[in-house]
Amino acid sequence: MSINREIVRLAVPSILACITIPLVGLVDMAIVGHIADASAIGGIAIGTMLFDILYWNFGFLRVGTSGVTAQAYGRGDWTECNGQLRHSMTIALWGALAIWVVQWLFVTVALYLIPCSPTVAEQAKTYFFVRVWATPATLSLFAIKGWFIGMQDTVSAMLLDLVVNIVNIIVSYVLAVYTPLGVVGVAYGTVIAQYSGLLVGVALLVFKYSNAFKQLFHRLPKPITKTAQMNIDLFIRSLCFMIIYVGYTSLSSRYGDEELAISSLILKLFMLFSYFVDGFAFAGEALVGRHWGERQVGHTPSVSCARLITYLHGWCLGVGVIFTLCFAFWGETFICFLWPDIHATASSWNYLPWLIAMPLLSSPAFMWDGIYVGTTASREIRNAMIGAAVAFVVVYVVLKQQMGIEAVLYAYFAHLVFRDLYLTIIWKRTYDRNITAQTVESPQE
Repeated sequence: MSINREIVRLAVPSILACITIPLVGLVDMAIVGHIADASAIGGIAIGTMLFDILYWNFGFLRVGTSGVTAQAYGRGDWTECNGQLRHSMTIALWGALAIWVVQWLFVTVALYLIPCSPTVAEQAKTYFFVRVWATPATLSLFAIKGWFIGMQDTVSAMLLDLVVNIVNIIVSYVLAVYTPLGVVGVAYGTVIAQYSGLLVGVALLVFKYSNAFKQLFHRLPKPITKTAQMNIDLFIRSLCFMIIYVGYTSLSSRYGDEELAISSLILKLFMLFSYFVDGFAFAGEALVGRHWGERQVGHTPSVSCARLITYLHGWCLGVGVIFTLCFAFWGETFICFLWPDIHATASSWNYLPWLIAMPLLSSPAFMWDGIYVGTTASREIRNAMIGAAVAFVVVYVVLKQQMGIEAVLYAYFAHLVFRDLYLTIIWKRTYDRNITAQTVESPQE
């Protein structure tokens, strides 16, 4: 099978799944924007951000699971493949319990630290305390989707996302528009959708991967040390993501409810692009991880790593060009659809140049993330995000007095540029070190 065909085979299901993720957020915003005011949009944005704070800290459940599982798949080590699923599911359930325990304290402290109006804070609390009941399902789906991607099965991962997000859109709309719940119906829709997805995930494991499902109820035959070592690095990476994305929303809120609402809509549109690129990043995780695993047991991969990476970056840049053109010609139309307010739409003109520039600038960062995950180079991923978070904070602090809310956008761009440059520069060194390590270890296997 050609490289492009293999990339597309893995990427397209992920894209179809990923595109529904930002669409859910966009539909939620559109529903709220049509039935409520700016404070309600801001409340949903803050409430969503609170879950981002929590869930990004568990991002290693998907990222770490997919990379390590893909390498085990390349080696043909089915015991470790199945063990990775059990290991990640166990962490997911314990993590959900921890979130439930601290939920009241977390919300109280978070809303004390985030500047927003009392109306926005109340909307955010209501949203949070409903949606938090979906936590066990949400974290379990992180683990299951990561495992499917590592097993080169992006179709099953796609089915999970499609079920979750389609159910979310339909149920949220019905509950918000046709019941007395109003805006909070969006939160109930999310809870119902997450558990629907978990049921489908369990069904796929039972009927498609019965051995892996059975092993969920047995002790691991050996400790999963590789995943344990990665989780610390990936947890730190998640904290840095949290600083950037939570910082974007919380800093925007300092400039008023309307600026918060518009900047949140702009970020949602950018995330729509990011999930397209993530489809190819997921393909990179699976293919590069399998390539690494094949090398570990002395097999000759069907394609060189350098050629594989070149093709992956080419696909990502192509997607970036398409979205740059889309945002340039129809950016204002998208914003009008999400929030049909004349004054707000006029204000959005200040943001459109940033939205247009983001796709091409960010494409390399997203693709490198997938490649590094496939090689399980967690230290490099961690260091890249630490540097990106520092760049975000420094640029905002330097520019906030002169630029106002535009300082937030400059800071966001700075973190993307840092990731692009850092991960590109250190790739050769990372590749050479991993290849040397594999050469040394292979005779002992």
